[in-house]
Amino acid sequence: MHRSGVAGFDDLVVEGGITLDLGVADKPALLAALADLAASATGIDASLILERVRLRESLGATGFGGGTAIPHARFAELPGVLVHVVRLAMPIDYGALDEAPVDIAVLLLSPEDAGADHLKALARISRTLRDPKRLAAMRAATDAAAMRAAIVTTLSPGEAPRRAA
Repeated sequence: MHRSGVAGFDDLVVEGGITLDLGVADKPALLAALADLAASATGIDASLILERVRLRESLGATGFGGGTAIPHARFAELPGVLVHVVRLAMPIDYGALDEAPVDIAVLLLSPEDAGADHLKALARISRTLRDPKRLAAMRAATDAAAMRAAIVTTLSPGEAPRRAA
């Protein structure tokens, strides 16, 4: 679907980790919905996920710009990096640096000791979200398969994808 050569992050998306047209009114509702979705995938209590994501947000909004956000947190009990992608039904004010309303959010959860893997995942997600063709495809996706295709990973010959926890 894309030919930009930029590695995506589809291999980090947890099974069932794509939600399209989520209806939320504001940033607190989005973060709560993301925590609920992540709790189902991880077994970690949604209130703990929400607490950690809010704590990270208190250090600086994770509104990435261009209508996207990458809220993230770390948990000792996670076996690996995992991602949940959400496209909102209507953009919301997120407090992004560019002040653009957010309609694409990518929740990143990592093990506490996954410093390098966490930073690499953030970089891969941010590069994908900066690619105008991919972002347009994410916004136009009609189902989870189309969304996954929009964020697909480009692998080097012989390289195997790393699956989500």
